[in-house]
Amino acid sequence: MSKAQATELFRQTVLTVMEHVFTASGYELEHNPLKWSAGQYRFKHSFDDGMVGFIEYQLLYFPSSEWASNPLARFRITLTRTDQPDPMLPSSHPRFAQRTLSELVVKDFGVRILPSEDHWWSFRTVQELGQALSVAGHLIVGYGLGWLSGDLVPNQ
Repeated sequence: MSKAQATELFRQTVLTVMEHVFTASGYELEHNPLKWSAGQYRFKHSFDDGMVGFIEYQLLYFPSSEWASNPLARFRITLTRTDQPDPMLPSSHPRFAQRTLSELVVKDFGVRILPSEDHWWSFRTVQELGQALSVAGHLIVGYGLGWLSGDLVPNQ
């Protein structure tokens, strides 16, 4: 499978698994084919208080080669609450926060459901991808959405 095919398969699978949840929560996929081709998919929601929530998936794909016969891919999810239109722009807002999903769950909330706070979900097959997205999706719903909105705060 080529990188282009892998990134498109990933995008379609993310949408299949998570689109209804994100839509119901007010998040929309940003249309950015250039970033999609690099394996980056960003969902955005503007809150009433002027803050913006971002849920960003980053895919890394390692195709088959003469050294590795079985392709491997992995992804991680970054959550950002900011007053900026892009999560990579600097912000001095007191409510600005950016965390990977695994860091939020393991470090901030102290829930040891993942191997580490720097966790990447790995997969080799579409079935493994669906399972990984499902696990990550449960954590987004259980921790990420409330944290992004400011309704769920660690240690309270």
